[in-house]
Formats: sequence, structure tokens, C-alpha cells
Amino acid sequence: MKFSEWEKSVPEVIRVDVLWKMKVYRLALFLSDICWKDVSGLVDDQRTKALSNQLYRAVGSIAANIEEGYSKQSGKDRSRFYEYALGSARESRGWYYRGRHVLGDKVFEHRAWLLTEIIKMLLSIVPVERTLKLCEEPAAYTVDSLMDDEVPFSNTQYEVSSKDDETTTYDSVLSLEDQP
Repeated sequence: MKFSEWEKSVPEVIRVDVLWKMKVYRLALFLSDICWKDVSGLVDDQRTKALSNQLYRAVGSIAANIEEGYSKQSGKDRSRFYEYALGSARESRGWYYRGRHVLGDKVFEHRAWLLTEIIKMLLSIVPVERTLKLCEEPAAYTVDSLMDDEVPFSNTQYEVSSKDDETTTYDSVLSLEDQP
């Protein structure tokens, strides 16, 4: 399977998310999918059974941290999660290296270069995100004109007790001046 073929096979619900525009995210998600087959081979060999769990968790963590980081408001928060993804990418490359005896050199080389590309991208994203600040355009928040209008209420009735313990029922559409 080629990366371009895989991209077309991803469900639309994932592809329409703005996060999909980040190539590093698409590569991390692609790696998660192909890692499934890799760990299936590693789990069959007693010597690499535990390694398969570590590898799958590390690879899955790359895309997961990009997803979570992308959703953060501040650049500082985003960069922290992208740093977690970076750490997971390096960890994954190490686990692939340790599993190369079962996976084979060709698989290891492909995954290592793919992870190196992800690492390079994250290394360029982190410092940029760290310096970004959320900046909203100034908005006029005025409520002065609202204070001069009658206050609307729903069409329900409510009871008010007076100091004399007398209860009076009011229609909620009365103006504030009409209420005790």
C-alpha cells in the first residue's frame, strides 16, 4: 500500500477535520495503521511479545498527542503536546530498531525513515508553536442599550412572598417596576 492510496481510504469523518491538513498528523496516523500489521508479527515471537506492546503504544501516542495538542488554545500548550509526540516518535524508532530481527531490515528501514520525517516535522513545529499566542480581534462588548429595555421573561407565573408572609402571584411578563 502506498501513502496516497491509504489517504484515500481514510473515512471522510477524519479527513474533513481541519487537523487533517497537517501532514505530520497524516503521517503519524498512517504509521499507526501500518504498525498494526508489524506488531501482529512481533507478538507471535516470544522474544518480541512485550516489545510489540511498547511499540504499538508509542506509535499510537504520536498521533494521539498531535490530536490533543492541536486542540489546545495556547501555543505553549500545543507545543507541549507536540513535544510528547516527538518523544513518542523517537521511542517508536528505537522499538522498531529492536524489533528488526523479526520484522526484517526492509520494514525497519521504511519505518525508521518515516519516523525520521515525522521527527523533523515536529522539530520544526514545536518552536513556532511555543511562540504563538492566541489573539482574538477586539470586539465591542456593550450592554448599555440592553439595560434600557424591558427585561423579558418566559410566560410562566411565579410567587413572591412579602415581609408579611403574604404570597402574591405575578405573571412573569410584568415589567420590573410593576413588581414589589
